[in-house]
Amino acid sequence: MPDAETIQQVLDAWFTPGLENADARTHHQAFEAWFDGGVTPTLALARLTRAALAGHLDGWAATARGRLSLILLLDQLPRCLHAGTPQAYAGDPDALRLAEDGLRNDHYDALDHAWERTFFLLPLAHAEGPDHRERLIRVCAMAEAVAWSAPDHLRPLYRFAADEARGHRAVIARFGRYPHRNAALGRVSTAEEADYLATGALAPRRRPPIAARLGLADAM
Repeated sequence: MPDAETIQQVLDAWFTPGLENADARTHHQAFEAWFDGGVTPTLALARLTRAALAGHLDGWAATARGRLSLILLLDQLPRCLHAGTPQAYAGDPDALRLAEDGLRNDHYDALDHAWERTFFLLPLAHAEGPDHRERLIRVCAMAEAVAWSAPDHLRPLYRFAADEARGHRAVIARFGRYPHRNAALGRVSTAEEADYLATGALAPRRRPPIAARLGLADAM
């Protein structure tokens, strides 16, 4: 049986308890931690990530929250633990499979909060592959739906997330892969990719707008 207590520990480590009652400023700080390198994995999370990558936690996918926790361990934690190396992307194929299966079996729909659904969808945007552009078209539509379903004071943040998805879609439509991964994966950049990289326009390093931090929903 899945370890419900450990599953919850992973979720609490990533999604600070009490977010459902937090103000816009707190949510903006959470976004900065999630997307700007501010989440520092603990030794326990590192060990769980290793176990997830080895397939030892596959039983967690039996429940919606267990599946989300496993997606975090496969999609997010490797990026925190192994930034700049091939290991950062080692969990992408399994995370993608979990997310796609969870969309089919209604685990995604069972999640309560916009932040949970956002991270459930991220493997569809992250995993490179021949169907990447089609997946990102779907992610963009679903991210927009998440934004509109979010509470009014949080909507600017999730509009930002939807904009980020559109940015990722544009990169994949143009290059068919993420050029900012080339160095880590030992890939040779094309001349066009090198020009793009020289601009510093790396989507993962963008930050939410000031209006989102201040909770100015009408400003976006």
